[in-house]
Amino acid sequence: MRKATIQDVLDKTGIMVIDGSMSAILEELGADNSSSLWTAAALAERPELVKQVHLDYFRAGADCGITCSYQATIPGLTAHGYSAEEAEKIIADSVKMFLEAREEWWNEEGREADRAYPVCLAGIGPYGAYLADGSEYRGNYGVSDQTLYGFHRRRMEILADAGADVFLIETQPSLNEALIEAEIAEDLGVDYWISFSCRDGMRINEGDLIRDCAAELSKGHPGLRMIGVNCSKPEYIVSLIHELRNATDLPVGVYPNSGFVYDPATKTWVVPEGRPDFRAYALEYMKAGASAVGGCCTTNADHIRQVAEVRDKYVASGASPLSYKGYK
Repeated sequence: MRKATIQDVLDKTGIMVIDGSMSAILEELGADNSSSLWTAAALAERPELVKQVHLDYFRAGADCGITCSYQATIPGLTAHGYSAEEAEKIIADSVKMFLEAREEWWNEEGREADRAYPVCLAGIGPYGAYLADGSEYRGNYGVSDQTLYGFHRRRMEILADAGADVFLIETQPSLNEALIEAEIAEDLGVDYWISFSCRDGMRINEGDLIRDCAAELSKGHPGLRMIGVNCSKPEYIVSLIHELRNATDLPVGVYPNSGFVYDPATKTWVVPEGRPDFRAYALEYMKAGASAVGGCCTTNADHIRQVAEVRDKYVASGASPLSYKGYK
């Protein structure tokens, strides 16, 4: 099976377009994400829908995609009645669905269109995602480092063995947990990218300055290929890019939420009045020095199509993340 790297895509495109929300399109396709398994329920019961989501994002312009493994964990799946063996197969299937979609799209469209060969990013959520209580936006789980190591190790082994190109250690509220996952990735010899969830324009959700996180991770982690932010408010992202770019030479990847606000009374997402569209946000992120841009919660293929259009125009103008000169 052909492998892809982040650097291959950056060399070809200048700026990498990341895909968008898995859950949003799964819901559009009729999946039920209401249980604590969230998108892992569709992965277990309707994997063909997961494959369709990947195809939709490739067709929209994504140069990489995130497997449906964020909330697919062995303890989470076994708590829902699956055996340990079934749980491991479901986790591996997240990579299988991506790889099948990638080959189908590549042979039908991607190769002839001279697109980048998409990177398979194995989505690895934090321990808080397994808890399914919003802890990925708080951290401070109150468990030992040994518990965190054991929780992450086997899933990462499965995702690597299934053929993922890169670990995407995402929505991380905690530097300590990210360092534990980085240790595992280094031991397994798999390239990885760490993406934090942030409370504001300077700090990750557990409270550390993101510049300090970047400085710490930039030392002694040769397998780390990108660092960034996801599942955070779009208005925080420019500041966070500046903080990262002033702390590390690693490429910066960002994929924030769409900016929609959830109304618990109507159980619907609403667009705040006066909010810029996603296209405008994407351009701001590229101008701030982001090397990869996409979307997280409530984004869909149309948002990623907007990012791809902005990227193509921005790169055609001669601009690139390398033109960033620093920000104080």
